[in-house]
Amino acid sequence: MKVKRFLFGCGAFVLIAIIAYSGYRLWDINRNYSAEAAFHSQLLQYKPKIQTLVAARVADNSAPVPHINQAVTDLQGKYSDAVGWLTIPNTGIDYPFAQSADNDYYLHRDLDGNYLAAGTIFMDYRCGKDFSGFNTIIFGHHMKNGSMFGTLQRFNNQAFFEANKTGVIFLADKTYEIDFMAFAVVNPNDAVIYDPAILSDEGKTAFLDYVKSVARYYRNVDVSADDKIVVLSTCNYEFQNARMVLIGKLIESKLDDGSHSQDNFIEKSRDKLLFYAGLFGQLLLITTGFLVNHRGSFSHLHKGAKRQS
Repeated sequence: MKVKRFLFGCGAFVLIAIIAYSGYRLWDINRNYSAEAAFHSQLLQYKPKIQTLVAARVADNSAPVPHINQAVTDLQGKYSDAVGWLTIPNTGIDYPFAQSADNDYYLHRDLDGNYLAAGTIFMDYRCGKDFSGFNTIIFGHHMKNGSMFGTLQRFNNQAFFEANKTGVIFLADKTYEIDFMAFAVVNPNDAVIYDPAILSDEGKTAFLDYVKSVARYYRNVDVSADDKIVVLSTCNYEFQNARMVLIGKLIESKLDDGSHSQDNFIEKSRDKLLFYAGLFGQLLLITTGFLVNHRGSFSHLHKGAKRQS
């Protein structure tokens, strides 16, 4: 009897401990999610404010028009490691990204350097902040609540991949449209995908051929060794240490936040001029029509006035 009581007591203790630990884990997970959401909410004040995410591409035979994304400049003034802002429509991915001296610092830190389980989206430390290299790599955690890069998983669906073709990267002095061309699941030590130091045209062409060969979904885009590529990478759970990558071609754009662009000022002034010219034209037509329709009445009034005089 005493043995049964002892065993029952031990079982009850273990059950209570499991319930308590599970409750703590749920509380801790929710606390981390809440902390990430709160910090992200603060960062949204630095999101570039634009009217549309459809980029006006720079013509092949013209130089990019200089402009400033003031929101990114302000972001960098607050956080020295900040590089830019990444937006992918229909995913919730709408975050700043940073770069440090290694690929570990921002795994579990926010832009203030404080602990944050979700970390910060960050650029590979070997890449140039100006995206001057051929292959730029950006990492983010695959959070189960869909935050950070959690929703990259949506591209692991052909219909979604085909329907969502673009993203936008805002830097302080330029903007890139991302033309997505491939989704793949790879190993974390993939020597091709995670190589930011591809310099030769042969190496770049080999990279593009490799991407096409390993892609689960691929879209034919006009891409060559002369272009620049971005790789968005996060964890995947199809096999141990798997990574999923969304790969796109970068297209420099005239799209910005509209805050410092001379072209934007000229365009707005031109639009106002056209508006008022159109309004004046409409008033002129209405007045002319009125005079024509009432010409007889005015003539009668004129003759009556002469008789009276």
